[in-house]
Amino acid sequence: MRTISMLLVAFGFARATIALAGENRPMDTKTEFAVFGGGCFWCMEAVFERVPGVVAVVNGYSGGHLANPTYEDVCSHTTGHAEVVQIEYDPAKVSYEHLLDVFWDSHNPTTLNRQGADEGTQYRSVVFYFDEGQRAAAEKSKAAARARYPDPIVTEIVPLQKFWRAEDYHQHYFAQHPNQGYCALVIRPKVAKLQKEGVISK
Repeated sequence: MRTISMLLVAFGFARATIALAGENRPMDTKTEFAVFGGGCFWCMEAVFERVPGVVAVVNGYSGGHLANPTYEDVCSHTTGHAEVVQIEYDPAKVSYEHLLDVFWDSHNPTTLNRQGADEGTQYRSVVFYFDEGQRAAAEKSKAAARARYPDPIVTEIVPLQKFWRAEDYHQHYFAQHPNQGYCALVIRPKVAKLQKEGVISK
């Protein structure tokens, strides 16, 4: 479990109402959306914010049965939600397939309901797809990624039903709290490793 983060849970933060991915974007926009879960959403956010072509990253919850869940609800392991990132990107600058490559590189897709010390269904590896094109791309990418790992990939590929925006204090967490314990010990080394490998920009 992410024990340090549990100490940060606080009440009274502003909550957004239902946020179905992309439903409020301008009619003339040329951006598209992807939703991935790969463990702690603070980690995934920090990674994808450094991918050229990504316009915005929002932390949230998907895949569960409870409407408008709170962080406390999700941490109870009773809602079925996963911590996810909603990625808005410019397909003229970065492809969905490249985002999938970054997704595989940014976490361990072979550990069921766990990333490092973070354990529970909320930390599961999952791709939520918007349409048949994303589903097919995710399945193809998953098949190609199998060659990178000695153990079977357990990543789910499922249709997106709802995306629920997480509390404001979860947004841009690493950028705002780079020296917080979890950020310094877990996120910073992950970001540095991916930058060194050229997966993300500096």
